Amino acid sequence: MQETTFNPFSQDELILGIKSNEPKVLKWLYQSQFPKIEKYVLANNGSEAQAKDLFQEAFISLWNNVRSDKFIPENGTAVTGYLYQIAKNKWLDYLRSSRYQKTTDFRPEHEKGEENEESDREELRSAMSLEFQKLGENCKEILKRFYFQKESMETIAKAFQWTEATARNNKYRCIQRLKEKMNTLNK
Repeated sequence: MQETTFNPFSQDELILGIKSNEPKVLKWLYQSQFPKIEKYVLANNGSEAQAKDLFQEAFISLWNNVRSDKFIPENGTAVTGYLYQIAKNKWLDYLRSSRYQKTTDFRPEHEKGEENEESDREELRSAMSLEFQKLGENCKEILKRFYFQKESMETIAKAFQWTEATARNNKYRCIQRLKEKMNTLNK
């Protein structure tokens, strides 16, 4: 059952209230919108503390954009929808970030002699090279250009006739495929 919250303020009143730091408006925004954002974060691998931090960051972004007239409401739920969208995008950015990403440690759990370590490294290189060769042509090309030829994402995007964001997303997906393949080998 969807929880509905009565909105006693029009969009213009919300905008004016945010611009003038009106306590009633700010309190209403927090009380009505935080539960929605908290629910989203908790449903997507987050904690209550992370939801609170995220809400504060999203609210500050909304506050700044409203005060600088970068945000103009276009419908009856524009302010609350905008706040939710900012929070959602910030959470997705966090999930994609290196702070959240779990890295795979290919090193052995126990200490081995140098001979065994060199042998293990060579096995890992061979396995990774083999799995790399199994990737699609675009994946191989993206990863070669980025990691070995040190090309920028802008250059790679132009070579494939993509936007830079598409190139970044495709690189991320290729890395994830390679990690998944390597993880299945280590099990």
